[in-house]
Amino acid sequence: MATKTYSETWDLDVFFNGGSKSEDFHTYLDGLHSEISAFGQEIEAFSADSLEEVLGSYERVVKKVVEASAFISCLLAQDVKDKQASQLQGKVAQLHAKLQVHLGALDEKLVDINDSSWSNLLQTETFAPLEYVLNERRRRAGEKLPAAQEKLVTSLAVDGYHAWGKLYNSIVGSIKIPVEENGETKELSVGQAHNRFSNGDRTVRKEVSKAWQEAWEEQSETIAAALNHLAGFRLQVYEQRGWDSVLKEPLENNRMKQETVDTMWQVITDHKDIFKQYLARKAELLGLEKLNMYDVSAPLSSEETILSYQEGAEFITEQFSKFGPELTSFTEKAFEDRWIEAEDRAGKRPGGFCTSFPVSGQSRIFMTYSGTLSNVSTLAHELGHAFHQHAMHDVPTLNRFYASNVAETASTFAEMIVADAAVKYAKDEMEKISLLEDKIQRSVAFYMNIHARFLFETRFYEERKKGLVSVEKLNDLMVEAQKEAYCGALDEYDHTFWASKMHFFITQVPFYNFPYTFGYLFSLGIYSQALEEGANYEEKYIALLKDTASMTVEDLAMKHLGVDLTERDFWEKAVQKSLEDVEEFLQLTNK
Repeated sequence: MATKTYSETWDLDVFFNGGSKSEDFHTYLDGLHSEISAFGQEIEAFSADSLEEVLGSYERVVKKVVEASAFISCLLAQDVKDKQASQLQGKVAQLHAKLQVHLGALDEKLVDINDSSWSNLLQTETFAPLEYVLNERRRRAGEKLPAAQEKLVTSLAVDGYHAWGKLYNSIVGSIKIPVEENGETKELSVGQAHNRFSNGDRTVRKEVSKAWQEAWEEQSETIAAALNHLAGFRLQVYEQRGWDSVLKEPLENNRMKQETVDTMWQVITDHKDIFKQYLARKAELLGLEKLNMYDVSAPLSSEETILSYQEGAEFITEQFSKFGPELTSFTEKAFEDRWIEAEDRAGKRPGGFCTSFPVSGQSRIFMTYSGTLSNVSTLAHELGHAFHQHAMHDVPTLNRFYASNVAETASTFAEMIVADAAVKYAKDEMEKISLLEDKIQRSVAFYMNIHARFLFETRFYEERKKGLVSVEKLNDLMVEAQKEAYCGALDEYDHTFWASKMHFFITQVPFYNFPYTFGYLFSLGIYSQALEEGANYEEKYIALLKDTASMTVEDLAMKHLGVDLTERDFWEKAVQKSLEDVEEFLQLTNK
């Protein structure tokens, strides 16, 4: 039987033919504008008796807005110089802001329903499945400013708050990083240059690092202005609402308690010593006294395993098939129907993402695939995200908006399946060491790199409360956070990381750092259970995914795993999986 050949570019025409010049998309946006206006009128005439009808309209309108946003994000990701897409992004942002204003008004109406009537409503067959989310909306609305003031905040954010995020993305898209290859200087995009940090040749990594830092330093004043004003906007809004902690919003967004985050970081910190040993051993294997930041992702062998996109896709599908039939058939469909943009070319934005098209019932995955094992992991990771969205296809829209922390559950789970298989089927000891080390690199990223981001951002916000934070101070805060998070294990750190890490500039999601580590460890806990229970676990797994947006993470863990996330036990067990990897690595590399 002939092997199917998978395309490395995605199909967006299935949504709107013609990209940013699509007449269909322009017509769609005009129609959406009218629908949002009509939705606003429904809310104005709202009464408790019309809640079912209003939520039906909500379902339709929200899906369409998400579809439009997803299409634009894909257009801009595949070509950062698509000016027409950038203009359309502004139009979609205005529609989104208009919708948010109406939703704010709806939330105010929910607050106005008296407690007795509200309780009776939630006991009906129609609203009982939506109880958690409706209660959450009503409670959060009660903690915000009056509707008129929230409307003003949302409106001003389009050309203020969100505009700073757009400016940052434009700067990143314009950055060119000059690197010498084969005797000629090539100008790499940020995404292409970042891939070079996993190059086996230290001279290449060092040269790219130098050019990388110079490029970010050149733009640092403007980027610092963007970061300062993003934070300043948030802090002003928090102050007006009477919120005293910058973590209130991210914790609320992630439906989790401060005790859960604190316990998680404490358990990680208590186990960092073995990761220090790993970093020291890696330095020794690379012939160095200590690693620099640009060495952390380096392969141990210059003979790096390279898999073509086709080989990577087939390996992922084969490993998924050992977990469950639904994940396997879904993954095959994603490859066959061109849901993935993976081509390694200039002009793309850096990083990877998965975005949902809820009207069409599809997803799209974006990345730059150059054949490394890290790329294969990223591809599996993003397919996990897409599967999560697929698992929720029959869940009401209100119950689909899962938070960042549980959003990483399915992605990390998928990544672990592939990473474990790669180690298991290594062709020799050297490849096994290399693959094991690739897994440990991810643990280091979650336990140390992301911890540095969390420490930096927490401290930056405290500084920002006092006034604008200078580039020099941002550099210092970044290095200080990296030294603490890596336990002083590195020789040189990256003072420009605050500028190059786009997660600090995402306006939709504050503190886009600790949810990644939570998702990684939460997923390791689920993965351990899956290994114990074997082939029949997929059904339980899908049931857990369906619940990810309709309860707190503490309740989710108790319901599906029988564990208390505010206690150390779960986190100790989850961390153990990654500790075993390091112990095996240290044993295999002990000379």
